[in-house]
Amino acid sequence: MTGRVWLITGCSAGFGRELTEAALAAGDRVMATARRPETLADLEATGGERVRTARLDVTDAASIDAAVAAALSAFGRIDVVVNNAGHGSVGAVEELDMADLRALMEVMFFGAVAVT
Repeated sequence: MTGRVWLITGCSAGFGRELTEAALAAGDRVMATARRPETLADLEATGGERVRTARLDVTDAASIDAAVAAALSAFGRIDVVVNNAGHGSVGAVEELDMADLRALMEVMFFGAVAVT
């Protein structure tokens, strides 16, 4: 097969889902990931052989390794990595309690480092 191979995190909604759909529309192949991969069933149905899905939590090194291995097994390579996983908190940083701030940093900062 020709085209790029993408590994995209956070594909259950929003930008990750839209990017996955755009890559598939361009003829590329995608390993679409989410913490709850059952939310990606419709992408598998429409993408056919050009899409695979996997569970990936950017704060869990084992799930990152498994998703990368699955992408390599299915497609033989990865050309583009998009770490789109994330969540937000409303309010100023000083208003967050430490547990919420640490959880946010695990996903938004450390998770980005782990995936790349």
